Amino acid sequence: MSKPIVITMGDPSGVGAEVTMKALADRDADLRASAVVIGDRDTLERAARACGVTLPLIEPGANGDGIRVDHVPVEGLPGAFGVLSPACGEASFRYIERAVQRAQAGEASCIVTAPINKEALNAAGHHYDGHTGMLAHLTGSRSSWMLLASERLNVVHVSTHVSLREAIGRATVERVLETIRTGDRHLRRMGMDTPRIAVAGINPHCGENGLFGDEDTQFLAPAVAAAQAEGINVAGPISADTVYHRAYQGAFDLVIAQYHDQGHIPIKLVAFDTAVNVSLGLPIDRCSVDHGTAFDIAGTGKANHVNMLSALDYAAKMSAAAR
Repeated sequence: MSKPIVITMGDPSGVGAEVTMKALADRDADLRASAVVIGDRDTLERAARACGVTLPLIEPGANGDGIRVDHVPVEGLPGAFGVLSPACGEASFRYIERAVQRAQAGEASCIVTAPINKEALNAAGHHYDGHTGMLAHLTGSRSSWMLLASERLNVVHVSTHVSLREAIGRATVERVLETIRTGDRHLRRMGMDTPRIAVAGINPHCGENGLFGDEDTQFLAPAVAAAQAEGINVAGPISADTVYHRAYQGAFDLVIAQYHDQGHIPIKLVAFDTAVNVSLGLPIDRCSVDHGTAFDIAGTGKANHVNMLSALDYAAKMSAAAR
């Protein structure tokens, strides 16, 4: 790749540094040469010692084999793992900010993010619901979507980090239609000629013709009809208690979930260690591990880096696919 993949280290007190070091150590020298970690050098060194990685940390433009680090200094870091700290929240924000700047300047092909802690982020004065909202703000994007991608099940959400009550209100014809369009565009970009998309219903049994609510017929069905009129291969709404099983068995390439848990629970069940979180609708490419900071095991060397390997693989695929 002519442009590197940049990896943000995540919260310095979490497992992000460990899974990043382990994943890069597991890859060959060519991949390491095409990746730059944005974070704190001291934290990465402590993480390397904890998990037995002996590769040197080198400057982004240096020759030779090693893990290239773009060090971003932040005052007040606790210097220990497993500590909830506003300074760590500030660091998380600055790493992502630096990554976005590099991507917008054409100096990065894709951003891969390690986990942040939302409480620490907000304690530092950065009031976002997570990576997706922060990236939308930093890039000036009007809307963004969360895709959870895995080998046999892919889910994109109409809404994510809002209350269930608010999520129902966000399932408008316009938002559902744009979610379908966004998912279709992404899968076509990734090589599918005619993605098969299913829209999950929002009410039990899609409302049973109004017995259990009319949102499916009032909002979801018109969005599906409009997408079909545009030539998108989409079906629905389909009852959420069956659509994920059908997709997992191969009937659909993508499911449109109406809210956070409706999409996350099936993905976590079938691809807990390998699902990748992908941000859609942004002018830059970003994907992420789909797990948290795991303060309870941070610094022990026990963190599983399989999810980071999956994220790096997906980032390479996005980098190779034309936008």
